[in-house]
Amino acid sequence: MLKSKINPTEIKVGIRSIKTLRDGRVQIKTGSIQEAKTLTKSIRDKLGDKLETNIQRPRKPSMKIHNIPEEITTDNIENTLVAQKQDIGIEKGEISPKFTYKTKKLTRNIVIEVSSQTRKKLKRNKVKLGWINCNTVDYLVATRCFRCSRFNHRMRECRCSETCLLCAGNHD
Repeated sequence: MLKSKINPTEIKVGIRSIKTLRDGRVQIKTGSIQEAKTLTKSIRDKLGDKLETNIQRPRKPSMKIHNIPEEITTDNIENTLVAQKQDIGIEKGEISPKFTYKTKKLTRNIVIEVSSQTRKKLKRNKVKLGWINCNTVDYLVATRCFRCSRFNHRMRECRCSETCLLCAGNHD
């Protein structure tokens, strides 16, 4: 239906690939964001009542700042980093703090979400929080299913059969 109603050459959109997903959805990759917006507008105009369109937004990278002092919280971390404008060059609104946690060694870490340019700035420089120079690293969490032992989904969304955690056999 999509190929019969929409002609990419007429709307001047380059399609890189079309992929049919398991649940019946279709993933279309274009050359740029502007082409994706043009294609989305064309699909909504011609097939708006039959198809739903979404443009996938890239996720912002998360970073972890190690060993932060007690007076630094999720409320004041952005103001503290913006105050170091000469050293790092971060503007207000580039950082969104997510949460803080304590490690087994009773040090505090904070996880922040930043843009890719801000991530590069933080990786190049040490962050000065109070009397401490803090290291920054990328914060990556791998989601793993406890039912089939595969990655990138959780047990609630699992469609696979149950496998043994020790030998990967087809038993509990």
